Amino acid sequence: MHRELHTFMLIMTHNRALASMHVAALMFGLTGIFGKLAEAGPLAIVLGRAFFAVLALLIFARLFSRPLMRGITRMRLFQLAACGILLGIHWLTFFHAVKIAGVGIATLGFASFPAFVVILEAVLWKEKPSGMDLLKVGLVCAGLVLVAPTFDLGDSATTGLLWAILSGLCFAAVSVGNRYTSGDLNAVQVACWQNLIILVCLLPFSVGAVADMAPMDWLWIALLGLFCTGLAHGLFVASLSVLKARVASLFFALEPVYGILFAWYLFAEQPTLRMLLGGVLIVSALALVQRSPKPA
Repeated sequence: MHRELHTFMLIMTHNRALASMHVAALMFGLTGIFGKLAEAGPLAIVLGRAFFAVLALLIFARLFSRPLMRGITRMRLFQLAACGILLGIHWLTFFHAVKIAGVGIATLGFASFPAFVVILEAVLWKEKPSGMDLLKVGLVCAGLVLVAPTFDLGDSATTGLLWAILSGLCFAAVSVGNRYTSGDLNAVQVACWQNLIILVCLLPFSVGAVADMAPMDWLWIALLGLFCTGLAHGLFVASLSVLKARVASLFFALEPVYGILFAWYLFAEQPTLRMLLGGVLIVSALALVQRSPKPA
């Protein structure tokens, strides 16, 4: 079993990258759920999440011989730190949105990031989106419009939505940045260093909040860090060695679908027909990705 998993992680083919993206998207779909279950504030949640993620990644690096210092130059460390800071801002803004507007609005606002990815790649890398790329993004955006629950823009939902969209922009920047900075670094290295940067940056501001956390919060945050961060982020970064960021972003458009399904099961929040139709459009876009003969 150890050897099979080791071989899987070493050889990231296109099909394995697609499968890894599905698993990571499923785990990321639980992020808002755990954030809602935890009573702690965003600072404490993000710090705890980064701590457990680093712990899991260090163990993984030890078990599967992933050297964390190999290829780390001063410039590469600066690039990893920049992506780590953006990742931390993404988490803080997302959980802030969850706290003030709920899981649905926060997750759906964050899910706007595929559009930001296409824009960033076009601006930074001069990559012109193909007609198929635009079709996929169009299907995802149309699906997200349908999936979005009804909410009153006159209350805190508006502020929460804006925070969630900012979270999506930051995550798009992380996606594009990881594609550029990961290079010859392995996925565990990238994920571990970025989470370590978050831990170091937030520790001076979060000690008091962490000390006051309820015992159950430690459980939710541990699950958040170990599975929704350590494993999911590692799979995400590994897949970017094969897939372009905008292809990967389409997979994570499934996150609101998974989030709504989990909320339905755990909190009896039944989705409407409109939400289900939006999910069909998003899955259709993913089907187009999987039918591509090579990474797009």
